[in-house]
Amino acid sequence: MRRLKELALPLRRSLHRHHRPPPQRSAGIIGAAFWRGQSRLGVHEGPDRIRSSGLLERLKQQGCAVKDYGNLVFDDVDESSVGLLKSVAAVGGANRRLSEAMKAVKMDGHTAVMLGGDHSLAIGSIHGHSAAVGELSVVWVDAHADINTPLTTYTGNFHGQPMSFLLHELHSKVPVLPNFSWVKPCLSAKDLVYIGLRDVDPAEHYILKMLGVKVFSISEVDRLGVARVMEETCDYLTTRGKKPVHLSYDIDAIDPSVTPATGTPVVGGLTYREGVYITEHLSQTGLLSAVDLVEVNPQLGKTEADVQSTVNTAVDLLLGCFRRLREGNHPTDYTLPEP
Repeated sequence: MRRLKELALPLRRSLHRHHRPPPQRSAGIIGAAFWRGQSRLGVHEGPDRIRSSGLLERLKQQGCAVKDYGNLVFDDVDESSVGLLKSVAAVGGANRRLSEAMKAVKMDGHTAVMLGGDHSLAIGSIHGHSAAVGELSVVWVDAHADINTPLTTYTGNFHGQPMSFLLHELHSKVPVLPNFSWVKPCLSAKDLVYIGLRDVDPAEHYILKMLGVKVFSISEVDRLGVARVMEETCDYLTTRGKKPVHLSYDIDAIDPSVTPATGTPVVGGLTYREGVYITEHLSQTGLLSAVDLVEVNPQLGKTEADVQSTVNTAVDLLLGCFRRLREGNHPTDYTLPEP
């Protein structure tokens, strides 16, 4: 009996040592119900559908403090074009408003969560984040690179161009546009990693190669496995210093069999498990400072089950960003019973 007690004591100490509660994290949530960066109605409904599926309550259940800043109001509905570019002033104005809001959330001390809306909103989200904390690293999880410039875009949709406005290296390639004079590049190409790419335009492919951007295409996820991809991603980013990480997550990175309610689905995407693992891994680094979750479009699901699968996956991705454990949240003060 004495021997069993002697064995139990160091085991209890070990359990305490390895299961200490993680530091409290707080989520500051902003809804950006904006759709004019692309042409399909419905993506503006994403923020409220994600909230109504229990995001705030489930974050609180896993020990996260939450402040919901509500949805931004976008008054500029100017849909005029500049050449091929669509709704230029509206996109520029919405992103300026979002940049200011993201900066305020970060200054309040939260991990910022931007619920989109379309992916053009990454301009304002990343810009505002950088304005608050300085230099960033960005992990961009998406089927698409979204790095076309206004001069290389085939569609004129701004949700395919946000990265070109943010990179120092592309500043000279971006023309002067109405309502965009406030945007100043805030990101180096060496601080950017893409994960899950599988539909890249020729011009984007050229830009990525020219700038030497780190890319893990879906083929490389298949070849290496998502765990190694995330290890290499974090090793790569931290070689330049442990900068705050901005995760910009397009729901179409996940295979459309799981998340069909989105505007530009591409078959052969990340599995649910791979998609969530990415968020969990970044959360464990302690560097995750802001998250975008964009392109959930409830109007594009063929059935309500399609919509709910997409929305539920979005919620789970966000829970992963705040140290959700899929094996369950277990008490951290557990001790073995005395024999």
